[in-house]
Amino acid sequence: MAGKTFLIGIAGGSGSGKTTFIGELRKRFKENELCIMSQDDYYKARESQLKDENEVSNFDLPESILTDEMVRDIEILSSGKEVQRAEYVFNNEKAKSKLLTFTPAPVILVEGLFVFNHQALMNMFDLKIYIQAKENLKVIRRIKRDRIERNYPLEDVLYRYERHVLPAYEKYIRPFKYEADIIVNNNINFDAAMDVITGFITNKLDPK
Repeated sequence: MAGKTFLIGIAGGSGSGKTTFIGELRKRFKENELCIMSQDDYYKARESQLKDENEVSNFDLPESILTDEMVRDIEILSSGKEVQRAEYVFNNEKAKSKLLTFTPAPVILVEGLFVFNHQALMNMFDLKIYIQAKENLKVIRRIKRDRIERNYPLEDVLYRYERHVLPAYEKYIRPFKYEADIIVNNNINFDAAMDVITGFITNKLDPK
């Protein structure tokens, strides 16, 4: 694929299946064909996060993200230069942060809750994909992820979902659904959508 880097944005509510979808997509391409960046690695430190009325840090706000730094890094990658960044481990004491290296590729995929909420990012995307799932499924997936990967107690997960996650979804994520080029339903599986998007990217990499 010659010329400009092709940028894909993937958004969707917490628990919609973005990470699983992107993990499967990663398997289908070589490292030098597809670079994946996650907004999760651009969260501000806990002490810099806004707090709710009960003094609980709210990570589910666009202001929680260092979006300008993400835009900068995407621009650097698009220019053909490597980017390094410390992995964000969500204050999980059991997890050890790694130094992530992002290598330039002809296709760059950028995923996150709020990647459609920031106009500078939206202006960069050549293709916008929105992943959605039923609310009850998203809650179950969120509980499993936060308890296992982030070491959050169940009470904390449910509190955040009701007070932070759901309001943020309704205000900052769902309104951008119909600005997406492709909407993927992930209630049972995303197999058909995965095949379609794989074919699209393959064509971008090797146009006939």
